[in-house]
Amino acid sequence: MKFKNENATVYYPAEESLSQVTDMCIAAHQDDIEIMAYSPIADCYDSETRHFCGVVVTDGASSPRSGEYENYTDEQMKQVRIDEQQTAARLGKYRAVIQLGYPSSAVKNAQNADPVEEIYQLLMQVQPKYLYTHNIADKHETHVAVALRVIQAVKKMPPECRPQKFIALEVWRGLDWLCDSDKLCLDTSAYPQLATQLLQVHLSHVVGGKRYDNAAVGRRYANATFFASHSTDSCDSISFGMDLMPMIENDISAKEYISQFIDRFTNEVNTTLERLG
Repeated sequence: MKFKNENATVYYPAEESLSQVTDMCIAAHQDDIEIMAYSPIADCYDSETRHFCGVVVTDGASSPRSGEYENYTDEQMKQVRIDEQQTAARLGKYRAVIQLGYPSSAVKNAQNADPVEEIYQLLMQVQPKYLYTHNIADKHETHVAVALRVIQAVKKMPPECRPQKFIALEVWRGLDWLCDSDKLCLDTSAYPQLATQLLQVHLSHVVGGKRYDNAAVGRRYANATFFASHSTDSCDSISFGMDLMPMIENDISAKEYISQFIDRFTNEVNTTLERLG
């Protein structure tokens, strides 16, 4: 596949092939994959039938930095973050990691068709069974923009080529606010040491002012503990997801679709207050 940006990269930790990929996560930034998609990474880690591929849409140039990275230019940070993501791919036994190299501004521009077309072409080539991206209620605008571009690309796919599952995951805004009936619970208990190591690979953030390693793992433990108030924990660590397939199958807009979840949450809270008030 020919990429639109000259700085786009494809890295294969082992075999140079996408043919066996079953699970694909399309994320905005380097490290977003390891934050939100640890469950499929772990599912694929030692599997003979499932294989993981990560896709990073933006170039990482505008990431916050401090400490030893404080004086790095945007160009230097781009290369650092590419290298970190490739290290994570080796450690996590990914089939591949693809970094498309778009500036955030290009992805957030809804009139720019290039990101959608490139994601569409990639999805048609790989046709993963399971697809993951950011949740459409995330508070980071670039995350939301990437999710929208992925949704647009999936809607372009013929129904028979679409993924079996299409799940939105949590990074900058968690999904614990969803009604329990709307939550997809993804077990992230396997290989706990790997879960931390994959996040600590991204040193430009971890030592550069953002302890995502502590925060992401801590959120997963918190999700598991606080999920059910009247029963013991069924697993130690959980990521929450949102099912996006109904939006694709019924051709619902992202705004209308997320409003349904918000309305159900509002109704649940109001019903409890009315019953107990």
